[in-house]
Amino acid sequence: MRVRFFFLYILIASGIFLFADCRHRKPEPKSSRHVFTTYRNNNESNIAETKREIFYGLLTPVEITAIFNRLGIPNDNSILNPVTNANLYTSNARAAINLGVYGVDFGYVKIFGIGQVMIDYVLTIRELCEKLGIPEKFLFEPIRKLESGMSDPDTVMALVTRSYKDIENHLRLDGRESTAGLMLMGGWVEALYITTHLLYNPQNPDREVIEKIAQQKYTLNTLISFMRNYYDDPIVVYYTKKLIYLRRFYDTFDIYFKIGDLEIDTSRKVLRSSGSTIDISIETLDRIRDYVAILRTEMVTP
Repeated sequence: MRVRFFFLYILIASGIFLFADCRHRKPEPKSSRHVFTTYRNNNESNIAETKREIFYGLLTPVEITAIFNRLGIPNDNSILNPVTNANLYTSNARAAINLGVYGVDFGYVKIFGIGQVMIDYVLTIRELCEKLGIPEKFLFEPIRKLESGMSDPDTVMALVTRSYKDIENHLRLDGRESTAGLMLMGGWVEALYITTHLLYNPQNPDREVIEKIAQQKYTLNTLISFMRNYYDDPIVVYYTKKLIYLRRFYDTFDIYFKIGDLEIDTSRKVLRSSGSTIDISIETLDRIRDYVAILRTEMVTP
């Protein structure tokens, strides 16, 4: 199994309900909508189509690195949540949300191989773990390897991925599932924020980037269902309502697959397809981008 966008292990839903919005190809939508497709065109028909795996729409480190490289987008650390904010998150809820945010920011920094900044973000993650009463053992090994300067960035990435899974499991076993939910939500919003603000260009939209943004409707459904299990926490209720509002924009478009092309692996929570066609307006994409920016600003502002 390929590594997911390094911390979002949303494998808690039964799976089938997620695909209510997965549809086979329909007749062409109205011309007022933009159609983006990642199926090969006729000029590429001599190339065998290979089915790609979609972990409910999550970006893997390999995929996002390839997109940054292909589009020639330079590093821009200003988009990240500064590590100096960490000691200002005094409540457990804010610490949990930004633990997820900083996890994704670490993944972004890793793409560009900035060693010292990677260390800064891992140390910040450790600080928030201490604030949440999460045992240091879950992060000691990657921190030790980072500080020794002897580890390959991909190895560190794998170690931090494992650490986040251990943290989530610890919170569940400790009866703090709502804290785990807030952490997952924070990371998902941060990943979508980076994608919509660095990779998405309204003037010249890239079809693969559009596909990745659109596929988040699957993950969004899963995340909302997960968080609804913990409505005894008013913070969870508050942010779940925010996600439900965001879903209104995702409900305005469909994702189409060719008949016989789509496979659903419910045990691994994976879609397999050689491509998809999305009928979506630039206006909808802009609304998703703008609302995610508002939500993300609210989450990271001390």
